[in-house]
Amino acid sequence: MNSSSPIPADSTDAAAAANSSTVSRLARWTPLFALLAGVANVLAFAPFNIWPIQIVTLAWLFRQISRTASFRRNALTGWLYGFGWAAAGVHWLYISMHDYGGMAGWMAALAVGLLAAYLGLYAALTATLARWLQQRWATSQMVLLLLLLPTLWALSEWLRGWLFTGFPWLTSGYAHNVGPLAGFAPVVGVYGLAWIAAIVAGSLAMLSLRTGPRVLPAALTLLLAGAGVALHTVDWTQAAGQPISVRLLQGNIPQEMKFSNEALLSSLMMYDDMIRSAPADLIATPETAVPLLPQQLPPDYLARLARFVQTSGSHLALGIPLSDGPGQYANSMVGFSPDPASERTPYRYDKHHLVPFGEFIPLGFRWFVDMMSIPLGDMTRGKPLQLPFQVKQQWIMPNICYEDLFGEEIAAQLGGAYYTGQPQASMLLNLSNIAWFGNSIALPQHLQISQMRALETGRPMLRATNTGATAVIGPKGQLVSELQPYTRNMLSASVQGFQGQTPYILLGNKLMLALAIAALAAAWLLSRRKR
Repeated sequence: MNSSSPIPADSTDAAAAANSSTVSRLARWTPLFALLAGVANVLAFAPFNIWPIQIVTLAWLFRQISRTASFRRNALTGWLYGFGWAAAGVHWLYISMHDYGGMAGWMAALAVGLLAAYLGLYAALTATLARWLQQRWATSQMVLLLLLLPTLWALSEWLRGWLFTGFPWLTSGYAHNVGPLAGFAPVVGVYGLAWIAAIVAGSLAMLSLRTGPRVLPAALTLLLAGAGVALHTVDWTQAAGQPISVRLLQGNIPQEMKFSNEALLSSLMMYDDMIRSAPADLIATPETAVPLLPQQLPPDYLARLARFVQTSGSHLALGIPLSDGPGQYANSMVGFSPDPASERTPYRYDKHHLVPFGEFIPLGFRWFVDMMSIPLGDMTRGKPLQLPFQVKQQWIMPNICYEDLFGEEIAAQLGGAYYTGQPQASMLLNLSNIAWFGNSIALPQHLQISQMRALETGRPMLRATNTGATAVIGPKGQLVSELQPYTRNMLSASVQGFQGQTPYILLGNKLMLALAIAALAAAWLLSRRKR
């Protein structure tokens, strides 16, 4: 037979039928693949740090959305991806509710599942809205994958960062505190990083399709990676003042013993010994290292610490709850300096962004909190903008535990000081106690969050924690030193402060939002031009 002879029609029909059958069989497995892709996405974050997985799994999700016309199926695919991601990423909440909160195991598991189900709605909304806009505007696959999906993905991440007080844990951008995209963090912040990573994912999805242009998505990927590497070499901030000596304390008090009467006295004495063991320009304890109100302490406890600070020339950042009246409790840090006046009127920082169900009770959920044995479950908020704590030539801006998830609030503190001519912090200090979550991936995940804050602000971040991760982070987000988690120890270091403004300090999330709106406008204009 001549090689140029046409292929019989029945052979073509059979091949098409076989291909259609294969696609149909694979489609049945899409929900399972979506769930597994979401679970695998957790490997992109600390402690695994395999950041390409985040882009690859998101590219798979975008590709599935682009190939499916059904809104219902796209919503389910997106929701399963988000559910798997959240359930695997924050499963350690079960430990706090069951092991330490005393909640029944089935109810704690249900609570984690419901939270993951809620967080999955953001991915479902993105998938549905992007496909609806594509059909409404009659746009191409390229517009869907490079403009609509990445932009709506970033906006959904930003939305869950503040809606209902926000839960931005494991936002996509955190996976890229290392890698070629990290340089964008001081410019557009973690949500901007999520948008840029989503553009790269959309480009990969575009390249995996057999139709459409291939040069543009390939060039866009290389351009973004190259720009990220170049931006990482920019020094947005500069060293200022003389370095200070720092001692960060890690008491390793088991959570089940922290508030027990039997262990209370021994932990108070332990921190007293650790604080007074050696002088340092800054000595920092974890959050609620002293778990009693000042009026509940032995009469000379704080006075003894203040005398040590005065005689040694040290400064002390002490995690302690404070009360301003009956039923008014604040999760606070007090700062003692060598100035004798600070014993009477120490520096004070009150936690502003409180943890739902741990530090304040959302409306209608008193019954839920009553099922857990968490002391001080309803607290008062500090002011959004508070002055930093001066240590020699450096200014220290505290944040307590959960607060460092909200980069826009930290940037607002720095930007507010800059615009009003107030002293601007040259270092960030996080006091935490996440022993509530046991020896889980919550510890390295929280460390990664602090690294992102250092990247966004161009300032070192000091972390003093109860069980880990106690660490010193450099102004480009690099981990300088860290204590072994779940050990009792002190981390000593000499730390240089930095001053200056990153674009993110000056603009916060406004730049990312402006770019997102511009991208959606571009998608709409392209659709009009096509028509």
